[in-house]
Amino acid sequence: MKKKQFAVIGLGRFGGSICRTLSEQGMEVLAIDIDEDRVNEYASIASHAVVGDSTDEAVLKSLGIRNFDHVIVAIGDNIQASILTTLILKELGVQNITVKATNDYHEKVLKKIGADQVVHPERDMGERIAHSIISNNVLDYLELSDVHSIVEIAASDRLDGHSLLELDIRARYGINIVAIKRGNQVIVSPLASEIIRKGDVLIVIGADEDIDRFEAKVVSNE
Repeated sequence: MKKKQFAVIGLGRFGGSICRTLSEQGMEVLAIDIDEDRVNEYASIASHAVVGDSTDEAVLKSLGIRNFDHVIVAIGDNIQASILTTLILKELGVQNITVKATNDYHEKVLKKIGADQVVHPERDMGERIAHSIISNNVLDYLELSDVHSIVEIAASDRLDGHSLLELDIRARYGINIVAIKRGNQVIVSPLASEIIRKGDVLIVIGADEDIDRFEAKVVSNE
């Protein structure tokens, strides 16, 4: 099967991290940045690394950018360059474009000009850290939408020894436990008869307000 081809434009901390991760997963990655030092840094990591101005349509055309399966625009603080690059990519017919936004206004403009996905890495990471700080039981947090998330929650004394059937979590809280991590074991789609043990990590999916209600109950020692 043909490998997917990715292009990452902007090799700052966010773009560099994506470039490195995709490369480690065996993907074909073209790394592009206007800064020669950054390009040199990723020359041995990405499949190809080039110095180029992504706001120049001729440069992107010469790189055959329209043939890539997915282009990630990870340009840092230069909002104008980010928007112009996204616009050119759309006009060239790139099928899938993910763009880093620096603020809500930036996001609105990116969506209006056709970005397929807009991410706020700093904000999203901030939310994950905030959730872990607020509760010792929340181990990780991934936002799915403005109102839905996947959360890893450590099972407390209150849940120890009870089956999923007894707890009736879906009916009481409107959330689903999609997996349980127990040491090195991961129980995917656990049966209703599965007994939860203290220290288990519950992977929960649902609306944020429902997860918060469940979390409050899990933490509670009443």
